[in-house]
Amino acid sequence: MPELPEEAIVEEKFLAASGPGGQNVNKVATAVQLRIDVFRLGLPPYAYAKLKELAGSRMTAGGELVITARKFRTQEANRQDARERVAELIAKAHERDARRIKTKPSKAAKARRVDAKKGRSAVKAGRARVQVE
Repeated sequence: MPELPEEAIVEEKFLAASGPGGQNVNKVATAVQLRIDVFRLGLPPYAYAKLKELAGSRMTAGGELVITARKFRTQEANRQDARERVAELIAKAHERDARRIKTKPSKAAKARRVDAKKGRSAVKAGRARVQVE
């Protein structure tokens, strides 16, 4: 996994976490909110676009990626978890999608489709009211 450059980290804030921890959770700010400036990462355009897609609501309009980690009971473990999650997102963003190869149906396939449509049309026409002339 790629290492997160320190100059990209805008802010690292510790918050009071919810979840397990008993009384300790009310006293100690163990959750970590990590803010990363995506532009300082120097990503290629395709990776930036994919990161934006992967991050979804975790990406702000100003180009900051906000990751909150509160899985563990210690600040250090949560800090490590947040950094690993950011590195994972960046690694996923660098993976390129396979190019789509355009295909088109064969003449036989088109003919089968039209025949099937005509068949259904005939069945439905048979259900119509009988016209007496």
